[in-house]
Amino acid sequence: MLPHPGIFALNHLLEAEASARDKLKPYAGQCVEFRNPPLPVLRLVILDTGLLAAAAQDVVSNLVVTIGPGALPAFVRGEDALMREIAIEGNADLASTVQYLFRHLRWDLEEDLSRVFGDVLAHRMVEQGRRFAAWNREAAEKLAQNLAEYWIEEQPLLARPADVRQFLAGVDQLRDDVARIEKRIEALTRTT
Repeated sequence: MLPHPGIFALNHLLEAEASARDKLKPYAGQCVEFRNPPLPVLRLVILDTGLLAAAAQDVVSNLVVTIGPGALPAFVRGEDALMREIAIEGNADLASTVQYLFRHLRWDLEEDLSRVFGDVLAHRMVEQGRRFAAWNREAAEKLAQNLAEYWIEEQPLLARPADVRQFLAGVDQLRDDVARIEKRIEALTRTT
């Protein structure tokens, strides 16, 4: 039977980073369970080498990592947003190590591609991928700006920030004027 693709991917990352394996070695024999509904549960046991293997069903999980449904959109917003979508329960030391690995373990795509295509082509492929991702980000930002402008100028659904500031300044001025008039009226009613 082939290993779960998640185990293969995690071990690939761990094999590239000896320090990451060293961080996991003290937890050899412990079980980490990853839940990401609706996907099946992934249960892993930490090996003496710092790598991972599929855990038996009867093994009690020392750590449960639940990845929320908003993880994919949060991933686009950044690491902090992603970490808010991940709940970790169980052994505190192991949880700290797993969080550290989430934040610091990175896939060196260029290195893997260079093994197949060579250094130059791999570098160009990764660079083009970065440019494409940047272009997508820029296109999404421009679309959002255009929609906001449309909703402000063409179909007034949103208010211009300058109009909001002017309105709030007017409200503040009116409040101050009413307070002054109330004090004058109060002063006049006391003198009569």
